[in-house]
Amino acid sequence: MTGGAVGTFRGLNAEPFSGRTPRGAGDLSVETHGIAPVTAAQRYGTPARLFTVWFAPQVNMTGVFTGTLAITLGLGFWLGLAAMVIGTVLGGLAVGYLSTWGPRTGTAQLPAARLAFGPSVVLPAALQWLSSIAWDALVGLFGGEALSVLLGIPFWAAVLIVLAVQGAVGFFGYELIHRLQAVLTVVLFVTFVVFAVKLVSGHPTDAVITPATVAGPDLVGAFVLEVTIALSLSISWASYAADFSRYLPARSSGVKVFGYTFGGMVLAYVFVQAIGIAAAGVIGDHTAAGVRDVMGGGILGAVALLVIALASIGSGVMNDYSGSLALQTMGVRVRRPFSAALVSAVAFLLILWLHGADTATRFQDVLLLVGYWIPAFVALVAIDWVLRTRGRLDPAVDVTSEPTRRADGIAALLVFVASYAAAIPFMNTTLIQGPVAVAWHGADIAYFVNFVVAAVLYGGYRLVSSGSARRISAPSRRTS
Repeated sequence: MTGGAVGTFRGLNAEPFSGRTPRGAGDLSVETHGIAPVTAAQRYGTPARLFTVWFAPQVNMTGVFTGTLAITLGLGFWLGLAAMVIGTVLGGLAVGYLSTWGPRTGTAQLPAARLAFGPSVVLPAALQWLSSIAWDALVGLFGGEALSVLLGIPFWAAVLIVLAVQGAVGFFGYELIHRLQAVLTVVLFVTFVVFAVKLVSGHPTDAVITPATVAGPDLVGAFVLEVTIALSLSISWASYAADFSRYLPARSSGVKVFGYTFGGMVLAYVFVQAIGIAAAGVIGDHTAAGVRDVMGGGILGAVALLVIALASIGSGVMNDYSGSLALQTMGVRVRRPFSAALVSAVAFLLILWLHGADTATRFQDVLLLVGYWIPAFVALVAIDWVLRTRGRLDPAVDVTSEPTRRADGIAALLVFVASYAAAIPFMNTTLIQGPVAVAWHGADIAYFVNFVVAAVLYGGYRLVSSGSARRISAPSRRTS
């Protein structure tokens, strides 16, 4: 790229952004390596391990309670499930696609976004760090509640235990996270299958295929809102995607990387959200005690509570890890293990707020609000990536040698902000109720507006700017 180009990765190989990397599968020593690109000699593993690292984090009570919202909104079982599948698949497509960048760059998702944003990547990195804390709180809320009921200790003490354990796993880093998720995939799947069986057999009047309770425009509005809620859950991982594939060799199959990421995420979400829709009559009050009761109490109920706590830890460590990389992307010179622990610590206060009152409403608000910026982020980095890599035969992309024009970085930032502003009238939360969403009976299409506006504005800019660059360079080629 020419004219005002800047090296966006200059200095990233210095401490504390580089450090010790895992030597291979099973190396559970502390990963001190941060956002510096992983070299070819440090790569290992196969795409298949991405299935469990994306399956286990979704099998938790956050997904289950997201399913219960379909009944709360009046959609009934089948329409609620259809809305969930649509939103989940759309988000999964984005995450699967961005996950393929990890092997090609050896770089985590937020640092790779420097290619599009240049130095202004600080803004999405800051939003990602805050979002990691919010997601830590959403999953830690249920883990803390489950442990509190199980051990008979105060909620705040239980939350501290959950956050301390997940903070320790995030401290050790990449390889321990992969190993933990492989084990949790089996444990969580079995437990939630038992939960589903108990639900159907023990509560036949509550766990039923309920019909929709709203009709007409209200039904359409509720359906669109539920699609958006499911989309917000799955696409929230888009800014994490390459973080957990960056150690794979550069020539790893892109199809397999996409397939295992997409399959693990989508299958897990549909599995737990369907349980949530069916169980809304039993656990719609968002309590771990409701899950224990479904399991029949006793030892089985206690095991279920313990597994809920483990599930929240499995999801939380992903937030801690990616949050640590986002903090470094902002330019904060803190070692990755310590910045991972920091995310857990800050999440504690947000969990207490969520637990304070009206958990269902606060849960839905946070679920939507933390992700309204992500679709535009996906559009911007994807457009830059396609234009940057088209026609290249070598799958490896050396980000340290990739410049970004200053004008392109500024344009990405302006479009990013403008896209968020354009989406505000379409938002539907108790904090922001846009006039369009109100007029459309609660239908929230802000995520879609955010994506389309960013794609049109930034895509149009890059097409015009590249055309101008070709016209300027043409006379010089003829002269030479």
